[in-house]
Amino acid sequence: MIGRWKDKEADAPETLPPEAVPVVWLLGKTGAGKSSLVRALTGQTDADVGDGFKPCTRTAQSYDFPPDAPLLRFLDTRGLGEAGYDPSEDLAVCLGRSHVVLVVCRLDDPVQGVVADALAFIAKKDRGLRAILVLTGGDLVPLPEDRRRAARRVQDTMGAAVKGDLPVAEVVLAPAADPDEAGLDKLRAHLLDALPAAGLLLERQKVSDQEGKAFQDARRRVLFYAGAAASSDIAPLIGAVSVPTLQLAMLRELGKRYGVAWDRATTAAFLGAMGAGVGARFAASFGVRQLAKFIPVYGQTVGAAASGSISFATTYALGRAAAYYLYWKSKGRGVDEQGLRDIYARAFRVSSDATD
Repeated sequence: MIGRWKDKEADAPETLPPEAVPVVWLLGKTGAGKSSLVRALTGQTDADVGDGFKPCTRTAQSYDFPPDAPLLRFLDTRGLGEAGYDPSEDLAVCLGRSHVVLVVCRLDDPVQGVVADALAFIAKKDRGLRAILVLTGGDLVPLPEDRRRAARRVQDTMGAAVKGDLPVAEVVLAPAADPDEAGLDKLRAHLLDALPAAGLLLERQKVSDQEGKAFQDARRRVLFYAGAAASSDIAPLIGAVSVPTLQLAMLRELGKRYGVAWDRATTAAFLGAMGAGVGARFAASFGVRQLAKFIPVYGQTVGAAASGSISFATTYALGRAAAYYLYWKSKGRGVDEQGLRDIYARAFRVSSDATD
């Protein structure tokens, strides 16, 4: 029964189903820097990215990251403006598959009408369009005033296409570019706002403490379970079973990574540290459902989740808090309970989809 603690291992899928992988659509002309942008965001080599793209329509292709167990998919349509290429079919297909669009435009190329037309078509079909304007090639426009003028021209053109302002990031894709000055962190921040699952995966973590560094090794697995929870939360009755089961599998896996058995005693201690009264409620039944009920202290519950985005956020936040707890437990140290609650709240905030 779901309402009873299970001592056997909880099952979890090895990879996310294709429909559960968030998709970032790259839209732009040939030579705009789309493949270079993927390389810069993922840290993969040119060869990895070049060989990794696979056909998904007659003229569009996709790239999975990480390649062995994808948590994110980049969708790249053929370069707009190519002679003899009608993008209407690709636009229609990709529109139904993507979650956020990166509109990639070179600042040294003033002719962007074909990109604006495509963007206007997409915006008309998808009223909830999430798009980010990525300006490349700024290093090829040497005079600052010319660069600002070119950026404003492109922003105005794309803004007119969507009848509003787009978040903008100007990035430098030259191989020798300083990572701290390349503009990629701004783009990652925009992605985090538009699509937390992608933003968290691509985020360049700056950690200075040992606990944060230890979490980096487990971070992709926590994101995997969060993505699986989101995809399984199709309907309340299904999510009420599958999401807690996935959470339990995640907690057990984290326990193994940190060398601490995730059992009833660990669960009770963890919930007790999360807040007064939580441990008492859980003690009544070591059921997986109770695991989902403690979260109202800090926000939405999985049991009350209205959408997959909430299941994603709660699972990610739970995994992040559990990793913090297990790290200090493995060191034989007491856990800073306020720090634990802060870790959970911060993780939930950055992984929740505020636009839903």
